[in-house]
Amino acid sequence: MMSDWAEREFGSDVFDPTEYTHKVLAAPPPGSAASEDISQLIGRLTLAVDDVAGQIRSLVVAHHEALLSQAANVSGMEGLLSSVRQGINELTQSLDRLRLKVHVPYQTLAGLFSQLQKLRQAADVLRRTSRFVSIARRLEIQMKEIDSGVSNSTSSKSLPSGNSRESIDSTAPGPGAGTEDGNAKERAVARAALSVAELSSLLETPTPPHVPINGSAEKTESEQAFIPLDKINVVARLVPTLDASRKRINEEMESMIMEGLASLNQSVLAAALQTAFNLRIMPGIVQSLLVDLTEAVDARIKSAFDVSRIAKEISGNDPPPQPTGLMYRSRVRTAPTNLTAPQWTNALWARLEQMIEEMAGCCIKVYNLEKVLKYKKDPSSQTSFLDEAMIVLENRPITTFWSALARSLDKHSKEATKASTFLQQTLSTGYPRFLRLFHDLFAKIAMHTDTIYTSNQQSPETVIVLRSVSAFEQLYLSRSTARMNETIATAVRQSPPGAPEGLAISRTIVNELDSARFDPLLVKSVAKNVGGALELLVSRTDTLIVRDRSATSLVGPLGTAQQALNAQIFTMLHTCWARLNKLEGEFHEGVTSSLKPPIKKIERQCEGISEPLLSAIRRDLGLILSRMHRVDFSKSFEAMAPGMGGGASAYMKELTAKLGFLRNEVFSKFSVAEVVQDWIISVAKNVIRTFVLNASIIKPLGEAGKLQLTSDMTELEFTLGSFVADPSRRTGSLDILGDDYRVLRALRPLLFLDTALLSSPDDTYSLPPLIILHHIIVRSPYPLPHTLHTWTEAEYVRWIEDHTPREALTLVEACVPKWEAHSTENNSTEEDWVTLVKAVLRRAVSA
Repeated sequence: MMSDWAEREFGSDVFDPTEYTHKVLAAPPPGSAASEDISQLIGRLTLAVDDVAGQIRSLVVAHHEALLSQAANVSGMEGLLSSVRQGINELTQSLDRLRLKVHVPYQTLAGLFSQLQKLRQAADVLRRTSRFVSIARRLEIQMKEIDSGVSNSTSSKSLPSGNSRESIDSTAPGPGAGTEDGNAKERAVARAALSVAELSSLLETPTPPHVPINGSAEKTESEQAFIPLDKINVVARLVPTLDASRKRINEEMESMIMEGLASLNQSVLAAALQTAFNLRIMPGIVQSLLVDLTEAVDARIKSAFDVSRIAKEISGNDPPPQPTGLMYRSRVRTAPTNLTAPQWTNALWARLEQMIEEMAGCCIKVYNLEKVLKYKKDPSSQTSFLDEAMIVLENRPITTFWSALARSLDKHSKEATKASTFLQQTLSTGYPRFLRLFHDLFAKIAMHTDTIYTSNQQSPETVIVLRSVSAFEQLYLSRSTARMNETIATAVRQSPPGAPEGLAISRTIVNELDSARFDPLLVKSVAKNVGGALELLVSRTDTLIVRDRSATSLVGPLGTAQQALNAQIFTMLHTCWARLNKLEGEFHEGVTSSLKPPIKKIERQCEGISEPLLSAIRRDLGLILSRMHRVDFSKSFEAMAPGMGGGASAYMKELTAKLGFLRNEVFSKFSVAEVVQDWIISVAKNVIRTFVLNASIIKPLGEAGKLQLTSDMTELEFTLGSFVADPSRRTGSLDILGDDYRVLRALRPLLFLDTALLSSPDDTYSLPPLIILHHIIVRSPYPLPHTLHTWTEAEYVRWIEDHTPREALTLVEACVPKWEAHSTENNSTEEDWVTLVKAVLRRAVSA
């Protein structure tokens, strides 16, 4: 075994004998106590070598079979490796031969390809140069046509071209030689523009497209070798002519555009736009035109609202030149005095009218421009001019123009009103006149545009423009509302208010609506403010109305102060309502829809005053008439005292006094004759109905009672004749009471009619079936319906008034079985009253 030292020194995987030798030689010199003798080291090295040799022998002995097999395998591999080496040598020789066969043709092809590229470049330059010179000659001819103004049709045929666009003659439509001659110059300009555009495209260096990373190198080299035509001498000499022609064509195009816009000649404008399209500058030209028109309108609007210019115009002094030395200069007055206010106002309106004129002119130009852009297409590519212009425009030209106009109006009007109270006051108080100027604007452009501004429809552009001056509208509306509210406050402050105040309120409101009638949007805004003013009127009068018992007390002999106050308030409200209620036929539905609710509130306010009073009157009169049942009408002729039947009953005298009180003390306080007359007629009809109902259920009724009842009827007719008499018409005929009066007249003969004729329609045609039934039952031994139901006469009459005639007949019909049972129990041999009742009921049901 190897010693530990030898194994550590020589058994390491990184042992290097050369390095170990140098290490030993570099050891310290002899004589050192710690150094070893070289011989000892050599001896130790020899021992180590022997030890290693012994180990190798032992390993060889142990693995001699494996070593022998490996040696045999190595001998076999030498043969294989020699055959592989031979194949590699043959392959190398083949590659050398193949390289010789490819390299020489490649070099030849490379040279030929280089020559071909140069020939192609030369051919391309010659082709473009020839094309340039040919188009330049054609342009020269076209420019002569422009100068002469006569179109030579052969000029376009002298040089055929795939991009020459001979169909451009359609720029100015319309057959006939006269039309062609008139548009010859415009067509020549368009053709020349197309030639200039083609020449410019030939001079331009093409923009290299994106080439893939692995793209062909030949394509990149050909692009890099592009030769611009301006380096060719013959072309370079023609470039100044091209520039001059382009300048001349641009001038002609601008002149045509100005002419087309000024004269609204769409043919000329279309030719100019076709020229711009051929020059590839049409979107920019359209954008520039819009900018120029909007700037012109903006400058005119600014000038119209410039108070300093108005002051200079009034003073008649032009702006003086700037002085070179020091001198006193008075400050220009920016507000009028009391003496100069009319002049300032007239000057302002004159400037605004001029502003509207110029706005209309610019607007019509923009509409014509857009119309041409919309319908015009390039004859060759069929490209819509409007689509082409929208490349640089955000919106349609007319939309852009209206938006810019509205912004300018809003900006300059607000700035001017902030700086001048005169301008603010004049335009706010005279807003209707200012608004009429815009109506004139819409009317002027309506023939050229599709602008609509009516009560039913408003175009968006009109609404946008009017919103730009909404500040003046708000000031005008606030002043209008203040005028209406002031009139209402003044009217309510009167003690008490009456018809003059109501008339003043209605006149103020109607005047405000009439002032705004011409504008559908303004009148709607005023109508909304009118609604607010009427709401104020209702709320203010609501606090003045008296609603306690004193307002409906009918004790007499004089009316109460509360009734007089309510009558005056009613008069004011009704006078105002009567005029405002007529507005429905004077204004369109959009306005009346805003006015109806507040006007209806005024009507309900009037009803809130009149209905409680009329209800109290009906109730009081009904109570008086119910007292007829306290009178004994059952007496016969024999029992009638001498002189009886010649005068009215006590209840009738009381009724006469009450009706006189109502007419003289209650209704006379209301200064609305037509309404009072309607109330009187309504009260009179109610008195007749109540009297007839009460008279029809008087039971028992004797002959003397019939005479007394007849006297009461006569007195009632006389009283009602005086009650319903209209002083203005000087007539007191009761025929105005209609069917109710005819029923009263028919009741008198009914009292004395034979029983057998009570069911005859010819003898009782004017009477309601219920009255006939009552009279039949009064004559019969049967109890009346209210007796069967244990009601009083007044309760029964009130029940009939609260129900329909059909329900009243049903109530009577329900009593028939009881009457039949009564006849059976008493074995009555008298007239068949039930048959009469059934006959009348059948006739009433079938009617």
